[in-house]
Amino acid sequence: MTQATARGTTRTARAPGPARDRGRDGAEFQRLIAPYRRELLAHCYRMLGSVHDAEDQLQETCLRAWRHYGDFEGRASLRTWLYRIATNTCLTAIEQRGRRPMPSGIGAPSEEPERPVVASPEVPWLEPAPDALVGAGPADPAAVVADRESVRLALVAALQHLPPRQRAVLLLRDVLKWRAAEVAELFETTTASVNSALQRARAQLARVAPERDAVTEPEDPAQRALLDRYAHAFETADIAGLVELFRKDAVWEMPPYPQWFTGADAIGRLIRAQCGPEPGELRMVPVRANGQPAFAMYRRGGDGVHRPFQIQVLDTGPDGVAHVGAFFDTTLFPLFGLPGEL
Repeated sequence: MTQATARGTTRTARAPGPARDRGRDGAEFQRLIAPYRRELLAHCYRMLGSVHDAEDQLQETCLRAWRHYGDFEGRASLRTWLYRIATNTCLTAIEQRGRRPMPSGIGAPSEEPERPVVASPEVPWLEPAPDALVGAGPADPAAVVADRESVRLALVAALQHLPPRQRAVLLLRDVLKWRAAEVAELFETTTASVNSALQRARAQLARVAPERDAVTEPEDPAQRALLDRYAHAFETADIAGLVELFRKDAVWEMPPYPQWFTGADAIGRLIRAQCGPEPGELRMVPVRANGQPAFAMYRRGGDGVHRPFQIQVLDTGPDGVAHVGAFFDTTLFPLFGLPGEL
């Protein structure tokens, strides 16, 4: 029996016959893989930390699957076979491009909020992902919550600290719930080796992943009120009011700037010194990213038009805003279905 190997090539077929004919109908192939595209994109995003790279590798996965679909004879499910291909295309991409950190993953916090920040565009920074692309579709509530947790920004950032193979093992075992034997077959190794890699990955993740507060549902009235106040404070340039919404140990980081800041007071000083908004200068459009509340911030130009400025992804809890990732990559706006100006 022919089977796709870890790198998307094929072994010698035992009984190719009619199975190869199934790869000839492109429309039929697209229909068969369509139900898996969204979850495969989410898997690629967890592996790569970039929605742009994830889309590229999803396309590569589909291309490889199309090329070898004639050799697929159903020894595993189609879903499992596609995940095998996707995992290995991502591993190849990581070998070529390296990991994608957040600023807090590569240095100590800055203690000078008033000092001008300097961008490092050469670093392949982590990117947020719109819920519309990587979030769960209609499913039971437990599955939706699990899916949302598996793409939250802090977790994806923590995954970047793992060696690529350990990252894949952890995702396959703990997120996708594969059996150790299935993962061992994918990597052509032993179950003992897989279990060892999983143990090391879990230990490393526990060291670098921040403690997670109780999950706040998007429909929670207290969270909605907090987010409304947050957006209003930016739009009215109420920095003092904004500071009140942050936890005392809150973190603010803003790729592509490697500088990051801790503490509500430092964050307020940073915004006042580096941004210095006037009332009406900023507009906040609510969106969802990484299973978390987020805002698309538009800034008014000299012509009076508000244009894309940054995407903010928030981690909130009962006691306020705990973390903000402010991403200055305006190429993200189309991925969120956002207009080029307001």
